[in-house]
Amino acid sequence: MPRLLVLNPNTSAAVTARLMAAVRGALPPGDAVQVSAATARFGAAYIASETSYAVAAHAVLDAYEADAAAHGAADAVLVGCFGDPGVAALREASGRPVIGLAEAALRAAQAHGPCVIVTGGAAWEPMLWRFARAWQLDAAVAGIYTLPDDGAALAAADAADTAAALHALAQQALQRHPEAARVVLGGAGLAGLAGAMGKGLAVPVIDSVAAGATAALRLLRADQVNAR
Repeated sequence: MPRLLVLNPNTSAAVTARLMAAVRGALPPGDAVQVSAATARFGAAYIASETSYAVAAHAVLDAYEADAAAHGAADAVLVGCFGDPGVAALREASGRPVIGLAEAALRAAQAHGPCVIVTGGAAWEPMLWRFARAWQLDAAVAGIYTLPDDGAALAAADAADTAAALHALAQQALQRHPEAARVVLGGAGLAGLAGAMGKGLAVPVIDSVAAGATAALRLLRADQVNAR
């Protein structure tokens, strides 16, 4: 049975559990794929700065190697951070299909037109613009909007309150960017909130973790077919 590794670049076990629940929820019923998780062995509990992002890229490579040594190489990897630290390096080092939450969500949104990104942590705005430019996805992004609290704080808060704050931020983003065809909810810690925060919005919301799971499974299946 092919194995999808959900790799959390944050050191928080709670974030890993949230990622796994969201990924399993995105799997089609009866899908014959084993899903396992690995958590970064060093770095930040939740990535929310340039420094923690840089460390996370190394932690991604380390966590992958530790998992491969213990269980054999996974058939595909989903890097569970909206910002995709270490994705390019892990593709090179592993030779496996690897995708991160940001690339998956922005490519899913791009198919419908411009999007606005809503996430937690003010430091992420310039970091995500840089990511989008580097991956040539900036044309798909109309605007990036952040709440002051990072994803860890938002995930720890009351879910209804967090969803309401994200909804208000998305409304603001859409008012400023009426051309936007999608709202992208970014962040591992915010997985599962798209439904609640998207109620009443003029456009659909893309949950970055669900988009990542879908993209990773598509890459895994394509790789399995090509290997036959």
